[in-house]
Amino acid sequence: MWLIVSSVAAVAVTALWAFTPKKYKLGSLAIMLWGLSLMIFVDHALGYEGGPFIEMETDGLIESGTVLGIAMIMPLFIIWEIQLVISKMRGELNTR
Repeated sequence: MWLIVSSVAAVAVTALWAFTPKKYKLGSLAIMLWGLSLMIFVDHALGYEGGPFIEMETDGLIESGTVLGIAMIMPLFIIWEIQLVISKMRGELNTR
């Protein structure tokens, strides 16, 4: 399920990037999300041993696949926000 969550987030941010001002730097967030989706897909493909490809539950610390997907996305949003703050401090973003 975390593959679906990350892919939906990547598609949504890419769609927003196409229609919003470039000052929000959504391109870098979209690239990070697509990279996450690709890494999860490769992990699923290499570790596939039969059975369902999209798993709803995990055997790890976080048992819900949806919660795991959100937990994987949150650091990317934090990194993106830090990038925006640094750009604002440097004066690269317009205040309008």
